[in-house]
Amino acid sequence: MLLVRVHQMFLSNLGFVVILKGDKDERSLPIFIGAAEAQAIALVMNGVDAPRPMTHDLIKNLLDLIECRLVRIVISDITEGTFYAKLFLDYDGVQVDVDSRPSDAIALAMRYKCPIYIANHVMDEAGKVLDGNHIQQEHQKEETKVDKHAQKAISGLDQLKDNLETAIKEERYEEAADLRDKILDWSKKHTEN
Repeated sequence: MLLVRVHQMFLSNLGFVVILKGDKDERSLPIFIGAAEAQAIALVMNGVDAPRPMTHDLIKNLLDLIECRLVRIVISDITEGTFYAKLFLDYDGVQVDVDSRPSDAIALAMRYKCPIYIANHVMDEAGKVLDGNHIQQEHQKEETKVDKHAQKAISGLDQLKDNLETAIKEERYEEAADLRDKILDWSKKHTEN
């Protein structure tokens, strides 16, 4: 296992990314996380105390209340691009591990100031040697892929609208109704995602 720390966190066009990096390995592990978890991590990184307990503060308070201590977290696995983590807790001398999302595990580890580890096979599969430019290039590649998909979908919608207009002008109302339904289906599908 590799001992790491939260090296950096930033917002890309695809979402928040936390970068985990160790002192003895040149590779870093970038993990996309949600906005709430990013906020929880950023508060600790910046030494800001929330006026009221946030979710991860509440979990820590509850664990402290029952005298259960977070010993370490491990980014333990990756399957089809999804990372998995485990919380290792000490409760009355008994060690237990609990499944967790990496983002939640990291937010808790930062509150406990406990070690963060990455399993070797996870770093071997997903670790990257990154510099600031490389990080931006990787995200630009992903954004380009997303943009191409969006452009293709939009051009498909534009084609449907053009066909609808033509069908109405040529008084092919049955075809126009079918095209209208396809446009509505497209809109529902793309607003849900």
